[in-house]
Amino acid sequence: MTGASEPPLSELTIDDWLRDTAARFPERTACVFREQGIRWTWTELREQAATLAAGLLKLGFVRGDRLGIWSPNRSEWLLAQYATARIGVILVNINPAYRLSELEYALNKVECKGILSAPAFKTSDYLGMLQTLAPELASSAPGQLQAARLPHLRSVIRMGSQATAGMFNLPGVMAMADQASLAETGRIAATLSCFDAVNVQFTSGTTGHPKGATLCHHNIVNNARDVARTMGFSAGDALCIPVPLYHCFGMVMSSLACAVTGGTMVFPGEGFEPLATLQALHDEGCTHLHGVPTMFIAQLDHPRFAEFDLSRLRGGIMAGSPCPVEVMKRVNVRMHMTEVTIAYGMTETSPVSFQSGTGDPIEKRVATVGRVLPHLEVKVVDAAGATVPVGRTGELCTRGYSVMLGYWGDEARTTEAIHDGWMFTGDLATIDADGYGNIVGRVKDMLIRGGENVYPREVEEFLFGHPKVAQVQVFGVPDPKYGEAVCAWVVLKAGEQATEEEIQAYCKDQIAHYKVPRYVRFVPELPMTVTGKAQKFIMRQQMVDLLGLAEVRTA
Repeated sequence: MTGASEPPLSELTIDDWLRDTAARFPERTACVFREQGIRWTWTELREQAATLAAGLLKLGFVRGDRLGIWSPNRSEWLLAQYATARIGVILVNINPAYRLSELEYALNKVECKGILSAPAFKTSDYLGMLQTLAPELASSAPGQLQAARLPHLRSVIRMGSQATAGMFNLPGVMAMADQASLAETGRIAATLSCFDAVNVQFTSGTTGHPKGATLCHHNIVNNARDVARTMGFSAGDALCIPVPLYHCFGMVMSSLACAVTGGTMVFPGEGFEPLATLQALHDEGCTHLHGVPTMFIAQLDHPRFAEFDLSRLRGGIMAGSPCPVEVMKRVNVRMHMTEVTIAYGMTETSPVSFQSGTGDPIEKRVATVGRVLPHLEVKVVDAAGATVPVGRTGELCTRGYSVMLGYWGDEARTTEAIHDGWMFTGDLATIDADGYGNIVGRVKDMLIRGGENVYPREVEEFLFGHPKVAQVQVFGVPDPKYGEAVCAWVVLKAGEQATEEEIQAYCKDQIAHYKVPRYVRFVPELPMTVTGKAQKFIMRQQMVDLLGLAEVRTA
C-alpha cells in the first residue's frame, strides 16, 4: 500500500522552515507558555533560538555534538529544539520521568557533551540527580566537568537565573552571544543538509529497553507537514499542546507542525492538568487539541467542564492508545471536535505512518488508524516475511522518508529492525481493501493459548463494551497446561464494583472460549508511559509474582 505522491517532499532544514515562517508571519504569535507568562511572535522565537545557538557556540559546541534536554514543557525546551537545529548540534530528548539509572544510561549511550536541565518537576529533583551522578560538579568550573560516571559530559546548563556549583545558567549562556557568534550560527545553518541527524529520541519503554532512534530534518519536517495537512491545521489556527515535548507527539506533531504552517502553539502548563488545559482552550480560543484518550476523558469528566467555551475547537489528534467509540462521540459533540483525527506511528518512523482524515466517518476513526500518509509505503507480513492478503493479520512494515537513520550506537538492533529500507514495527495489523489500517496488538504481545493465537487488542475492544469497564489491558501469563493463559487488568468506572466471575460471564458465548480471561485483576490505574502506552511487561511480571507462576519452557 502506497500513499499519495503529492505534494512533493521538502528538502529544507528545520531552521530553513523557522526562517521562512518568521518572514511570512513576523508578528503573529508563535507560542504561548501560560505557566511562565511567555508569549513570543515568530520573529521573537527565531531571535531567541539564534541567541541560544550563539551561546552554545561560545561554550564550544560544534556540529555533531549532542546536547541533552531534560525538562517538562517549558519555553527553554522550545528554544533548545530550534537552537540546536540551527547549528547542527543533535538534541537528545530525555524523558522527564527518568531517574538516576535511566538518565545515566541515556547520557552515556549517546555521549552527550552537555545537558540543559530544568531544576525540578513534580517529585523529580533534576539538579539533585545530576549532582548525585556527577559529584565532581561541586568542585568544577562550569564547562570543565570531568565526571567518572558521565565521562563525556562537560557542560551542565540549568534553567533559571540561580547559581549552582559547576553549572552554567541559561540566561548567562544566552548573554554570551555577540555579533560574531550570531553571524557564525547563520553561516553554519547555511551548510546543513536536511539529511543530517538532528535529534535522538528514546523509545518510550513499553518493552523496558529504550533505544535511541536517530532522526534527521528530512524525517521529521516532512512528517510534521503531512500531519498538519491531514488534520486541516494551518496559519491562523491555534494548537493546544498538553502532550510532552520530549516525545515525538509534542516535538514533531505539535511544535514542528506549527513551525511549518505558522499556526500558534499553546502550552497550558509544564505537564498535563485537565483544568489548566480547559482554561487554555477557553482563554486562547484554540482551534485544535492534541492528547491521548485518557487526557480527553479527564477533561470531559472534570466537574467544571461546562464553564468553558470550547466553541472554536474543531480538530486535533488523539493518539497513543485505542479510542473507545463513546469517548470519540463525546469529543465530537461536547468538545466540538468534529474533525479530530486518529494517528498511528512510532518514534522510529518520525512518528506518524497512518492518520485518519477530518471527514472520515466516526466508525473509521475508532475502528482504524486511518490511511497511510503521502510518500510512505506500508505492508503487512507473516512470520516468514511474505506479504499477507488484504484483511489478514501480520506484522506492519513501513518504508519511505520517515524511517529513522538508525538506533544510535547500536548497529545490531538497527539491522534487526530495518530490512531493505522497511522498518519492522513489531505491531500486528490489518489493512482493509480501502487502505485503512487497524492495529491489533504487538507481535510480542500476541499470546498462544493451546495452539490458538490470541490478539489482546481484540479482547480489549470486546471488554470495552462492558458498561462498568473504563480501561482494560489484556496480556498473557505462563500456564503449564496451555503454555499461556489470558489475563485482563481492568479499571472500573467511578462508583462501580465487579467480580472476576462477572467479567468472565460477560465473555461467555460472546467470544471464543480460549480468548476469555482466566485471570481478571481490578486495579485503580494502569502502568502507562507518559504518552499513554500501556506497559504490559510490568503488568505481566506483577501477575507472575502475585500468582507464583513459573515461566514455561518453550524449547
